[in-house]
Amino acid sequence: MIQKIFKFMKRLIFSSFLLYGYNMLSLPLNIIVPINVITILGITILGIPALFAFILIHIFIY
Repeated sequence: MIQKIFKFMKRLIFSSFLLYGYNMLSLPLNIIVPINVITILGITILGIPALFAFILIHIFIY
């Protein structure tokens, strides 16, 4: 049980850094995905394809 919690926490931290890194790289293009609970949990649970989905949602809606 403790191992699952540590694994989830590790993925949560990785997702936060991944989203922050993406935002730093895409700053000149002005395609920034907000860092909030929904995006962090989405990337944590679904992985990197969720980041691409959030990017596409941001492009098509805004």
